[in-house]
Amino acid sequence: MQLSSNEKNRLKTKYGEWAIVTGASSGIGLDLAKQIAEAGLNIVINSRHLNKLQEVEKQLKANSTIEVKIVACDVSQNEGIDKIIQATQSLNIGLLIVSAGYGTSGLFIDSSLHSEINMLKVNCEALLSLTHYYSHQFVQQKRGGIILMSSMVAFQGTPYAANYAATKAYVQTLAEGLAVELKPHGVDVLAAAPGPVESGFSQRANMKMSMSLRPSQVGVPILKALGRKTTVLPGILTKFLVYSLRTVPRWGKIKIMEKVMGGMTKHQRKSVD
Repeated sequence: MQLSSNEKNRLKTKYGEWAIVTGASSGIGLDLAKQIAEAGLNIVINSRHLNKLQEVEKQLKANSTIEVKIVACDVSQNEGIDKIIQATQSLNIGLLIVSAGYGTSGLFIDSSLHSEINMLKVNCEALLSLTHYYSHQFVQQKRGGIILMSSMVAFQGTPYAANYAATKAYVQTLAEGLAVELKPHGVDVLAAAPGPVESGFSQRANMKMSMSLRPSQVGVPILKALGRKTTVLPGILTKFLVYSLRTVPRWGKIKIMEKVMGGMTKHQRKSVD
C-alpha cells in the first residue's frame, strides 16, 4: 500500500521538513518511516538497535535524496529522551511519530514487575516526555503533527494483557485531549489504534496471533488520517473488531476480550487455583 502523490505532497507541505519516528527499526514504525521518506521528508529514526537502524537508513536512502539521522537509544531511560532532543535541536521538526512500545501478556500475577514497569516507561512516560517537548516547539511554529500509537485494546479492560491495555488507554485518552487543545495552534494530533499486527511485538509479548495485519497495511491509513481525524482504526480487520464491540456494554467487551486474549496467550499461561 502506497501514498498517492497528493497525499505525499500534503504531508511534506504541512509537516516538513523533518520527521521523528521512534521504534523505526521494525513493524509499524518502520513502515511509517518508509512512507514518510517516500513523501520527501527528512527523517530522524530511533530504536535501541544501531545495526538495524543502519540497515533502515540504507533502505530509506535507496530511492530518495532525503537526509536520515540515526539516534540509537533506549527511550525507557531519561538519557535516551535527552539524546533524541539534543540530536534534533538544529532541525526543523514538523512531525513526531511515537511508535516505540511493547506489550506483555499472560496472567498479571505471573509477570515480571520489572518488565511491567519498564513497559510503562516506554509506552507512557517516554511518549509523554517527547509529546510535551515537541508540542511546545510545534505551538511556537504554529504547525506540526503528532501521531501516538494506541491500540484496539485501549477501549476496554483486557484480561491477559491488563497492564499493556492500560498503557494504551492512557495513550488514547492523552491523544484525544491534546487533539482539542493543540488544534487552535495548527497542530494535529492523531491516535492510531490498530488491531493485531505482524511484527516483533507478538514475539516480545509472547502471543500467538492468527488473524493479523501486515505493517504495510497500517502505515498509509495512519498517515492519511493525520489532520483529518482524532482516532484512526487502520485496516478492515481493526474496524470490524472495534465497531462490532461498540454496542456492547463495557463489561461485555471485557468478557469478549478475555476470550480473544485467552486464545492468544493460552500456550504460555499458568493456571491459578
